[in-house]
Formats: sequence, structure tokens, C-alpha cells
Amino acid sequence: MLTVLRHIIQEVTTAEDFKQALDIIVKRTANALATQACSVFLLDRNRGEYVLVATQGLNPAAVNKVRVPVNQGLIGLVGEREEPINIDDAHLHPRFLHVAEVKEEAYRAFLGAPVIYHRQVLGVLIVQQEDPRRYDESEEAFLVTLATQLAAIIAHAEATGELGDLLASSTANRIEHIYNGMQGAHGIGIGTGVVIYAPFDLDAIPDREPDDINEEIASVNAALSAVREDLRMMSERLLPTLPTEELALFDVYQRILDTSDLGKEITDHIHAGNWAPGALRKTIQTHVRHLESLDNEYMRERAVDIKDLGVRVLTCLQKGERVSPVYAERTILIGETLAPTDLAEVPDGCLAGIISTKGSSNSHIAILARALSIPTIMGVGELPIHELQDKELIIDGYLGQVHVSPKPTIRAEFERLHKEQQKLDAQLDEGRDLPSITKDGHQISLMVNTGLGADISIALSSGVDGVGLYRTEIPFLMRDRFPSGEEQRIIYRQLLASFAPRPVIIRTLDVGGDKPLPYFPIKEDNPFLGWRGIRITLDHPDIFLAQVRAMMRASEGFDNLRIMLPMISDVSEVDEALRLLNKAYAEVSDEGFDIIKPQIGVMIEVPSAVYQARALAQRVDFLSVGSNDLTQYILAVDRNNPRVASLYDALHPAVLRALIQTVESGHHEGKHISICGELAGDPVAAMLLVAMGYDSLSMNASSVSRVRWVIRAMTKKAAVKLLHEVLSMESAKKIRAHLELALEQAGVAQLIQTRR
Repeated sequence: MLTVLRHIIQEVTTAEDFKQALDIIVKRTANALATQACSVFLLDRNRGEYVLVATQGLNPAAVNKVRVPVNQGLIGLVGEREEPINIDDAHLHPRFLHVAEVKEEAYRAFLGAPVIYHRQVLGVLIVQQEDPRRYDESEEAFLVTLATQLAAIIAHAEATGELGDLLASSTANRIEHIYNGMQGAHGIGIGTGVVIYAPFDLDAIPDREPDDINEEIASVNAALSAVREDLRMMSERLLPTLPTEELALFDVYQRILDTSDLGKEITDHIHAGNWAPGALRKTIQTHVRHLESLDNEYMRERAVDIKDLGVRVLTCLQKGERVSPVYAERTILIGETLAPTDLAEVPDGCLAGIISTKGSSNSHIAILARALSIPTIMGVGELPIHELQDKELIIDGYLGQVHVSPKPTIRAEFERLHKEQQKLDAQLDEGRDLPSITKDGHQISLMVNTGLGADISIALSSGVDGVGLYRTEIPFLMRDRFPSGEEQRIIYRQLLASFAPRPVIIRTLDVGGDKPLPYFPIKEDNPFLGWRGIRITLDHPDIFLAQVRAMMRASEGFDNLRIMLPMISDVSEVDEALRLLNKAYAEVSDEGFDIIKPQIGVMIEVPSAVYQARALAQRVDFLSVGSNDLTQYILAVDRNNPRVASLYDALHPAVLRALIQTVESGHHEGKHISICGELAGDPVAAMLLVAMGYDSLSMNASSVSRVRWVIRAMTKKAAVKLLHEVLSMESAKKIRAHLELALEQAGVAQLIQTRR
């Protein structure tokens, strides 16, 4: 059965369109189970009906015409229960629904499996047979397994608009192409798609209009010729050692690369309007899909060889250099994974939005986007990234949607919303010089998280009390080597000078996890529980000492430096770090720098640090909770994984209790306690953090005005009452709803709007 299933999926992946894929599934499934009928019903959510979209054995004329209400029939029952229904005689079941057009009178045996994707029922896959009988366990398992595969296909079709087209009653009702992802950064972004891709990654190459068709063809022919010559030389070099049959493969590969064969296919794609790398990608992918669909295992393995040939040709086309993107005046940056350097390379004022097909709203790139107030959508896994170069796009950062080639009426509506958003931001900015003090006189410091040079000016204009977190890894990520001590000193001194005399907390290098350095590769099966943060720098004291010495040298004359240690999980790490910090201070002082020894703090990011918070506070000057990682580790949710992103919520009761324990432990030792991360910048959570007793909140600059407005609209007494109320609740959703209601009653609900 597994072999049959694999063959079905391989054939489906080579289908020309969604409709053909469904037809393949019903035919091959009926044959595999030796049953007389197999059908697919898909859910039309707008009408609340299951639609027959493909069948083998029922009346073909009923396809796209027969609709079953969600609360009727055995189809509806499968969807309601969200589990397989296996019946030996369907006619005797009380939920049996007779539909004359389907012509299923002869069928008695019935087995239906729900098609579920991300907890949503998308449809029902059924098989039927004339003779009354129950399908056995292996048959049921096969259908359930196939339904899980079908779910991903349907989800893709829904994202690309093919599902909507199929369900629509006429071509006049065709649905606009809208792709769903996750909110990365709120806002409306309108602009032109610019695809960022890794060099030599064939599958990542986007489609693009060629500037000169003849030049593209010439470059392809030259690349094919160069690879053929490389293969010839390899064949001659290996002649004494390889068997004859293996050497024969080199001849085969050279013939495949002949300009009259593969070259002609690539050239045809170029003439059709694609540049050389895009034409190469399409040609290679077509051959790979064909080979992978074959029954012969030897031929399937040749798909790897074909892809390798494609990469070799691509390498020659790119000549070892990445093709620099051409940025639009209003650029929507698109990529599978994007790095801070990709954002930094966009000319000032041109970045209108970001789309990432991977990651979640808590990924590092999303956090940076929020810092820069750039509308961002994450985890749009079904996005046809190759087709979006130079396309007009709209990012809806409130609903987490991407609109491709929107209609004029849709664009006009989004432009109106964008202006309303700018108007609200302007109103909030008017209060940037007001103190963040509650109505009953409790003041709390608002600090800013920063890391990119571009967001320092934004932070300064937001009226903050200092820097609560400077991410030193960003300057490291933007280089192809470790920055020298002097380069670091210059960066830190500019930062300290910009905010003086206000305090600046600089975090020591925090790489690993979702922040690998390209020149310091770390490959681990579970990087978030591996070698990262302080663990790396303590293992490499040369890196740690060079960095903290640069910080201390940079602080001369300002004395507003604070140093913070990331990813602390044990007091021994703090003891070792303090030893190195004392060594660095002594060395810098001996060099003649007149500096005050900076305050040292620890980040509380893992559960063990929560339980050792008092012991940690006894060793350092301040504590700072890193809410992003702490939430991730307490809830055991990878915040970069779109599949479990819905489980990540810093308002989870367990997280709230950890936050309370931390602030109580720190204050018991008389130490300043701050919190940084996305929770600190959430206007909904601000009330709870004030009630818990945090001394300062550190957030992205774009969140400061909203949080300040909320703090000024409430009393600490009301916040404490609210905290007691939510601590009796058992789910993050209930807590958030309760807090949003409180903000609505306080008259500031517009500040937390996340849906239009």
C-alpha cells in the first residue's frame, strides 16, 4: 500500500492543474482498493456545502453540480466528526441522503475520511462498493493517509485561487488571488514584488522578463558548453578508476546537455518571455517531476542527476556572482528566508513591505520588521514565489494576507486604509514627549530595542528613556567576517553618544538558533536547545573579550553603558562571564581609558533562570526578561514554525506566572527588573506588566507611542485588579479577550486593532 500511495502522490505532483490532480486521485484510489467508486467532496465555506468535484464510479455529469449541506448526509457526518466513517450498508444509516443526480443507488459499502489541514476540514474523500461490507483496517488506513496528502494539495489550491475557481458557479465569480500567512508586522504595504534568492539554488530562481532574448540564449549556450567540457575532463580524469558502465553516464549527461535537446527546451522558455536562469529552472523541474513519477527505481534516482546538471549550468550562468536585484520605488521584498542584510540593501525609503514563505510572526526577521515599522507577512508557504517578480502586490499586515495583482477597487480601498493608519500614527506621535505615567501617578520607563543603524533615528524620535536592548549580532550578521575590535568600538560609541546620558543596555553576542553567522556555521539538529548565546562566547573567550573591551572603550566620557548576558541557564555561566568582564575592565583601564565599570545584567530567557532568578540577581546589577525566548521554552513551541505558531502566546497563564516569579525574585534582592521582547510592546500586555511591578518595558520603536498611550489611560490600581482577574483564567485566548475588553472600556481600543 505504501508503494501504491507513493506512486499516486508522484503522479499527482506532475498534474498540470488542480482538477487533473483530483481526477488522478479518485481513479488511482479506486484501482488501489479494488473498489467501484471513489469521490472527492470539497467544502464551499461561503455556502456551507460540500461540492462533488471529482469521481470515479458516480455520475460524471454531477461533478461541480451536486452540493450537500454540511449538516446533512454521510458526507456531512464525516465532516462533523472529523474522523473516518466506515459503514457496511449506507442505505440503512439514519444520515443517508439520497441525491438522484449522483446515481449511487447501487452502492452499499461506504468509507469516508475527512480532509483536514491545520485543524480545518477542507473536504471529504470517500470510497463505495455495491456489496454490503466493512472496509478492513488496511484500507481505512490507506484512505486516511491519502486524505492527509490531499489536504496539502487542496490548501495549495486554495492559496493560489484554483479551489475558488473550481467552486465558483461561473467564470464571472472567479476569486481574486489572495495568499494567507501570519502577521509579521502590522500595516498596509503597497508596491512591486522583488524576489530575493540564494545563489546556485535552482528551485529559488524567480521568473523574470529578459532584457535581451538573444543575449540570454547566448549565455545559456555558453553555460551548456562549459558544463559539457567539465564533464568531458572529469570523464578523462576518472577513466582509469571507474567501471565502463559508470563512465558511460558522463556521455549520457553530455548528450542531455546538447543544445539541440535540453538547450532547445530552455531556449523555448526564453522565447516565451523568461530570462535564462528562470527558463533553466522550469526545464529542469519538468524533467525531475517526470522522472520522479516513474515506477522504475533506477530512473527515479536519475532525477537527482538531472537536478545536479541544472545546478552546474546555473553556476556557469551566474559566473560565481549573485545577480543583484533591481529594487522598485516601492519594493515588496520576497524570499523563502530573508536576512537582515537583505533589508539593509534596499535603498532608503524604498522598502514598502516584506513577505517570507518561511518562519512565523516571532521569527527574527519579523521582529526587525516591526522595529522598522515595515508591514510583513510570514509563513506564506503556498506562495508561487517564482511568479511574483515585478508583480503589483498589497500586504495586509492586519489579516496576514497578500493580494497579487489586485483590482483597482481593491487597491483604492487599501490606499484609503493606509492613509487612516498614517493619520492614527501621527496622532500618537503628538504625545511622544509626555511621560509614561498612570492616572494615579505610577511612572514606568519605556525603553527601545534596536540593532540596525536605520532604526536608531526612529527610536530617538519616539521619546524613549534609553535603550533596553541593543542586539550586537546584527552588525556581525551584516559582515562576511568577525568585525574587528575597532569596528565594534565605533559602532557602540555612535550608539552610546546618540542616547547619552540615557542608559544603553548592550547585549553580548547572541547567535545560534535562528541567527547563524554565515562565516561561523553551526549545524545542529535542534539549534534552539544547542550551542547559542552565552554558550558560544564562553567557549570562545577571545570573541567575548574582544567585544566587551570594545564596549568599554566606547563608553569613555559617556558612562551610560550597561552590559547584558544572553541565554543564561546556570549561575556558573554568570560567574565565568563576570570573571572575563573583570579581566576586560582591568585591561581597558590599564590602556589608559578613563571609564566607570559598567553595570552588568542577565537575561531571563529559559525556565531554569526563572527558578534561579534570586541567585542570579545576587550576582548582577539588573535582570531583564526576554519574553520571546522565555515563552518559546516554557510552552515548548518553536516560534519559527508556522505549524505550531498558533500555540505561541506570551499571555499563556504559565508564562504570566513565570513573569511574576521573576519580578518578585529580582525585587527581593533590590534589583532593577525590565522586560524586553514582543510582549513588552503589546499594548494589551502593558497593563499586566505594570501591575506585576516591572520597572521598565523595552520594545520596538514603533510600539512605544501605543504603549505610552495605554499607560496614561489607566491607573495602576485598575491594572492590579485586572491582573488578579486574568490569573484565574486558564487560556491565553480568554485572557487576551478580557484585556481587550478592558482597553475598549478605557477608550483606547483603536490602539490594539489587528483586524480591519
